[in-house]
Amino acid sequence: MADGYDLDFLPTRVPLPRPAQDATELTYPRFTVLLDGDRRLAAVTGVNIDGALLRELPRTGEWRLDPRIGDERQTGPDVYARNDLDRGHLVRRRDPGWGDVEEARDATEATFFYPNAAPQAAGFNQSKELWLGLEDHVIDYADATDQRVSVFTAPVLGEDDPPYRGIRIPLLFWKIAAWQGPEGLSAAGFVLDQSELVKSPDGMLAAPPLGAFRTFQVPIPEIARVTGLDLGPLLDSDVLPRRTARHTEWRPLDSASDIAL
Repeated sequence: MADGYDLDFLPTRVPLPRPAQDATELTYPRFTVLLDGDRRLAAVTGVNIDGALLRELPRTGEWRLDPRIGDERQTGPDVYARNDLDRGHLVRRRDPGWGDVEEARDATEATFFYPNAAPQAAGFNQSKELWLGLEDHVIDYADATDQRVSVFTAPVLGEDDPPYRGIRIPLLFWKIAAWQGPEGLSAAGFVLDQSELVKSPDGMLAAPPLGAFRTFQVPIPEIARVTGLDLGPLLDSDVLPRRTARHTEWRPLDSASDIAL
């Protein structure tokens, strides 16, 4: 469909993280989805963002199935009907929307293919707003260099995720943002926990209580541990200080000022 994620977008080459299981690679303008066929959800997404060329475009695009793969291999509209589930963008709508206006519009509209969605409990609060704004915060920070950021996001496809309408609802989501810092490649890892909102096997979803979304900054080796992904050079580029040999602390975030970059 298009060029997909560019591993040479930053001065340091950053390969797309790879899952241990087989995944179907789907390329779109400036981003790529690795779709897990068993779970019918993305195991990895990767997008290139040029913060200096980002455009504020009107919201256009409708959610649709990707015609390159069978409908039964995607989590489509039936999962999101008549419940409190959002179609949660993995690659955000605005992230690939930079450069030439027509190309930017094509890229933002491509984010509405279902392989780029994952079920998230509806209802916004401070913590979820923080999750959605992490890329902006990293782009602002990277402004001192070349304003280019590569972002990787997906659900954690856990074995304990509860069943619902033929799929399993992810309880955790992960995100890694990478940019070129003064001393080389830098990266920050985050996890969103929605486990308090998703309840009961194959049944209803809990109404979201205030603060039920929890966002953490986590060591990148922890993301590798919980996902089983090969994260390549991102593992050694973490901005979190290695205060302990185990380096496993999950730091809860209440606002952007809590993020360590």
